Amino acid sequence: MGVKFLPEVTCIGILVADIIGAPVIEYPEAGRLVTVDSIGLYTGGCAVNTAIALSRLGIKTGLIGKVGCDYLGEFLIDSLKKEGVDTGGIVRTDVKNTSSTIVIVDKSGERSFIHYVGANAEFGLDDMNFELLKGNKIVHIAGSFLMPKFDGIETAKALKRIKEMGVTTSVDTAWDASGRWLKTIEPCLPYIDIFIPSIDEAKMISGEEKPEKIAEFFMSYGIKTVVIKMGSAGSFGCNKQEQIYMPPFKVEVKDTTGAGDSFVAGFLTGIVREFSLEESLELGNAAGALCVTSYGASAGIKSLADTLEFIKRHKDGEI
Repeated sequence: MGVKFLPEVTCIGILVADIIGAPVIEYPEAGRLVTVDSIGLYTGGCAVNTAIALSRLGIKTGLIGKVGCDYLGEFLIDSLKKEGVDTGGIVRTDVKNTSSTIVIVDKSGERSFIHYVGANAEFGLDDMNFELLKGNKIVHIAGSFLMPKFDGIETAKALKRIKEMGVTTSVDTAWDASGRWLKTIEPCLPYIDIFIPSIDEAKMISGEEKPEKIAEFFMSYGIKTVVIKMGSAGSFGCNKQEQIYMPPFKVEVKDTTGAGDSFVAGFLTGIVREFSLEESLELGNAAGALCVTSYGASAGIKSLADTLEFIKRHKDGEI
């Protein structure tokens, strides 16, 4: 599990094993059974999804997080290794089992979740090996609000130290079931270079409704680039020079699991490869679109060349 290469991007955050059933046409009554076309075990969790997508897109990627001493932990580590992700930063605990989610996918591709937090609740600042982050281009924290021991002040300390190492910081959020929102993440905001929440999460944190106002709110803390994932409405990106709405790609949706994380991977790939903000948003939208065409968070992700070809074919009207 040692370092095999110097990562360009390291993802820090939640690792989850997803058990996905699809499509669920109706929920069973108590004591009853319904059948589905597919049930499978997949890699999941914001950090895992983003790391795998980054690696597929040709970015040298590492991952830092925590799993249990169980089969699901082995499954996640082995799967990441097969995808070319460095797993040297993953630690294990015998206090909790590996985090897992039962994902129920309806006929439109929308999901419902039954989630066990597990080992992710035990992940904290002491579990991070900062030596693995030296020389990275970006360190991305994936899954803020889902790591109770790490969220808030501890994340802020980590981000501050990473910035002091001269590394660009990036943060993606999840839904805050505790309802604390800004109170939890505010200590982190001055140390974030790239912030990539969903539109719903961004509204809850900022108290604003329009993407332009949301971006203005976050940039007042010193954040350089604000990117908002807007699902079927596409994405919005803003820095000091420009504001861009990027329309989505139209595809047949099978499963939206991991779409946001795939968008993040596409966008960060663009940044690492020195694409413009517009090109990075477009690449993010394309990665997210390809993700939803298959079941599971990662099955639909393609190489950078194939993803760029997907963009070109859409622009040429071939799709």
